[in-house]
Amino acid sequence: MLYFGDCRLNTPNMLDQRIQIIQGDITRLDVAAIVNAANPGLLGGGGVDGAIHRAAGPELRAFNKTLGGCKTGEAKISPGFRLPAEFVISTVGPVWKGGNSNEAGLLGQCYYNSLKLASAHNITSIAFPAISTGVYGFPFRQACEIALSSSNQFLVQNDNIQKVLMVSFSEADFNTYLGIYTQVNSR
Repeated sequence: MLYFGDCRLNTPNMLDQRIQIIQGDITRLDVAAIVNAANPGLLGGGGVDGAIHRAAGPELRAFNKTLGGCKTGEAKISPGFRLPAEFVISTVGPVWKGGNSNEAGLLGQCYYNSLKLASAHNITSIAFPAISTGVYGFPFRQACEIALSSSNQFLVQNDNIQKVLMVSFSEADFNTYLGIYTQVNSR
């Protein structure tokens, strides 16, 4: 078991082999869906959110206006427009408040609900950024462990998603994520 504040996440000894850690630009990946670490309005922002909106074009913002926003931990889907990915799944991660406001549980829901939505739309490949680790301040190592655990929990029960990519833009973040992945797999 992994423990994060008041949330307990169950991770089997080995992560599902469909999970891969990569370094790159999420907006250039040839996968069926990319996940956007969005703000509640879904209308663009900074960081990954801004990069995805710029790459998708103004059509993404216009489409997302019709979605009525998104609550923390939930996920919504839109077309990818000018992206190589056919879909963008937007999820709103929690703002880090010290770990005592169910941040871990909400972050786990972001990954799980994004995968659930992808599965419902017959999406077989999906790429995630490190949700909530930018301006939302979630500690990176803890966020990566939650991402792996939540994704693994979903994949153990669902076999239609064939590839889950955890994408880091920087080499330092990639190396940290890869180290966590290796540690979890060796337990």
